[in-house]
Amino acid sequence: MKKVVIHTDGGCHGNPGPGAWAAILKTDGHTKEIAGADKFTTNNRMELAAAIQALKALKQPCEVELWTDSSYLAKGYMEWMPKWKANGWQRKPRAKNKPVMNLELWQELDKLGATHKITFHWLRGHNGHPLNERCDALVQQAIDSLHKDAKERPNR
Repeated sequence: MKKVVIHTDGGCHGNPGPGAWAAILKTDGHTKEIAGADKFTTNNRMELAAAIQALKALKQPCEVELWTDSSYLAKGYMEWMPKWKANGWQRKPRAKNKPVMNLELWQELDKLGATHKITFHWLRGHNGHPLNERCDALVQQAIDSLHKDAKERPNR
């Protein structure tokens, strides 16, 4: 299996508010940066979107080391998701009709994860790690583009 190292980040200006996600994929000396934005979303949705879009960018099954500063994403995938699946995608067995927040994104991540061998790693954000800082900069650029687009559009 091809080995890929992925760094992801997601964020919002306001929560909820305009948000963006970014990922950097590194393999065999090649680097690819991807990013996207949403006019109204949450930090957690953007963290999930970053991982999902990064995995979608892979063209074949890979051994993936995914680095994130989101404990929600890392713990969710490694610890909580197996329990949620066992409970019919409910947060707790006795939590009547309490579905998992962002369920459709977790289910998409689960489906993509079945294609790859993924190891999640958490790292402290805004702590000087170059790839984490670059992801954060890509997120901020994508959010800034949303603001710029909104200002350039005439009111109707």
